[in-house]
Amino acid sequence: MSRLTNKSPQCRRTAHLACLALLLAGSVAAAAEYRFTPEPTYTPEAAEEIYRPLLDYLSKATGETFILVAPANYSSYWREIRQPDNTDFSYDEAHFADYRIQRANFIPLVRRLQPTSYTLQASPYFEGNTESPKGLENAKIATMPAPSLGYALLAEIFPDPVQQPEIKSNSASWRDAMDILNSGEADAMIFPTWMLETFGNPSNITVFTSSEFAGPAVLASPSVPEDVRNKVRDALLNVEGAPELAELLLELGVTRFVPASAEDYKGNQSMLSGFYGYK
Repeated sequence: MSRLTNKSPQCRRTAHLACLALLLAGSVAAAAEYRFTPEPTYTPEAAEEIYRPLLDYLSKATGETFILVAPANYSSYWREIRQPDNTDFSYDEAHFADYRIQRANFIPLVRRLQPTSYTLQASPYFEGNTESPKGLENAKIATMPAPSLGYALLAEIFPDPVQQPEIKSNSASWRDAMDILNSGEADAMIFPTWMLETFGNPSNITVFTSSEFAGPAVLASPSVPEDVRNKVRDALLNVEGAPELAELLLELGVTRFVPASAEDYKGNQSMLSGFYGYK
C-alpha cells in the first residue's frame, strides 16, 4: 500500500483542511476590490447608473473587482484628491490629472482621444454686450461648482472679484447648466465644447472658447499593482470592441481611449492655485 493510504484519518483530515485553507486564501486574493472615482459631473445616483457598464466591463476584462466611489460634489472631491488614499483609479480632467500625477504620483493610463475645451455662451435674450467676455460682467453665468474645470476657466476669464459676474454654480451636471440657461435662470453658461454639438441650443451666442487641454484621463494610484494597471489600461484601449459600452462612451464624449502620459497634463494643476487647500 502507498504511504498516502497508510495515513491515519486524522492526517488525511489535516491535509484536507490545509488544501481548503489554500483555496480560500486564493479566493480572497482574487476578490480584491479596486475603487474607481470619476469627477462629480453627475449626482451620485446618476453616476452609479452611468458608470455601471464600465465597472462591469473592467471586472470581466481584468478578472478584478471594481466598485464606484461617487463623490457628492466638487467640494468633497477636491478634498479627497488631497487625500489620495481614498481611491485606486480616477477619471479626471486635465487640472486634476496633473495634480494627482505631480502631488500623489498617480500614473496616467489612458486619456480620451478628443481634447477638452470649454465654450462660454450667452442667451440670445441677454441685453448686454456679447462681443467679448467683458460684456458679461453683469450677467448670471451657470456652471458646475468649483473647482471644476469650467469654474476654473471662469476664474481666469474674470480674475477681478469686483468685476466678476454672478456665477450660478449649483448645477448638478453640465446638462443641468444648459437647462438653467435655456430656462432663463441664467444669462450665460460655460460648457464643455464637445457637448454643444449634441445638446447645445443653436440660438445661443458663442462669446469665448478656451484653448484645448488633453482629454480626461484614467489614472491609477501608485499602490495598485503594475499587472492590474496594465490590465486596466489594455481593457480601456479596446473599448471600441465592447458594444455594451456604446451608450456610456457617447455620454462621456469618447470615441476611443489612447495611451496617456504625465507630459500630456504638465502645468495644468496651476489652474487650482486660487482654490482653498492648494499648496
